[in-house]
Amino acid sequence: MNEQSILPPHLGILMLANRFPRLPGDIGNPASFDFPVRYRRVDAASTQRVVRERAHGLLDDFVAAAKALADEGAIGITTGCGFLAAFQKDLAAALHVPVATSSLLQIPWLAPMLPAGRRVGVVTIDADALDASYLAGVGAPPDTPIEGVDRDGEFATKVLGDAATLDRVAAERDVVAAAMRLITRNPGVGAIVLECTNMPPYAAAVRRATDRPVYDVLTMLDWFWRGLSRQGSA
Repeated sequence: MNEQSILPPHLGILMLANRFPRLPGDIGNPASFDFPVRYRRVDAASTQRVVRERAHGLLDDFVAAAKALADEGAIGITTGCGFLAAFQKDLAAALHVPVATSSLLQIPWLAPMLPAGRRVGVVTIDADALDASYLAGVGAPPDTPIEGVDRDGEFATKVLGDAATLDRVAAERDVVAAAMRLITRNPGVGAIVLECTNMPPYAAAVRRATDRPVYDVLTMLDWFWRGLSRQGSA
């Protein structure tokens, strides 16, 4: 590649092929970041295929897209779906830059920080699809409490259905309701991780409703970028 075509350092984001609205805070909205990002879409990767079909047959597509981003100057790679934790080890092994695929990576980091008897819980777009294999892939306990949003609610139907519109108020209500079910059914949950990269716009509302610290893909990427971009003192 011509050196002049390499861009300044930035975070590369592998995006699914979808069209639903990207609110401020959503990973697909560049205004969600205070550092430079660059996107590359994986055309074969619909939300349905990644979430409910385990991204079957898509690894090579994601590796190729990630390599292209790295070749363009990305100093780290992330993805636009928490379920791509399934590819964490494969992508990290294939690239020459660090990879952080999913907010779920934060589960084992957070666990030792919580008070005795407290654990991390997860809110996801699809609790049936997010099985123990995803948790194992990020080093999280297999019995991590998981709660999904209403499958027939605004958030799930519009995101998984790739709708052109989204009612933010109704979507927020779905995510908050899932978080409340999570802590009601699992009172020992002391921190919440939002699996879905489209959930950060509702993180503050979840924090207020549950009185628990809330982590998502943006909290992970803030940490990730600080390390990637750190410069030595003059």
